[in-house]
Amino acid sequence: MARKVIDEPSEDIVANARKDRGTIRGPFGRLALFIRQVINELRKVVTPTRKELVSYTGVVLVFVVIMMALVYGLDIVFAFAVNFVFGSNK
Repeated sequence: MARKVIDEPSEDIVANARKDRGTIRGPFGRLALFIRQVINELRKVVTPTRKELVSYTGVVLVFVVIMMALVYGLDIVFAFAVNFVFGSNK
């Protein structure tokens, strides 16, 4: 099971963000700050285990098949309704 991580910023992150916000940065400084923030967020990412990944994949595939059947069914119903209202060219 994936470990549970509470997504609350710690005091040092908040202090650094306030300090960073207070200084005026050039375009390269802003880009560097953005990249540092992205790296910090990526460190919080928890990768699923193989079992979880297989489970998630199965759920997605079942959902896609159900949605395909629903769209196919609606397509058949609407095609029948259009043929009924406007007649067929046979």
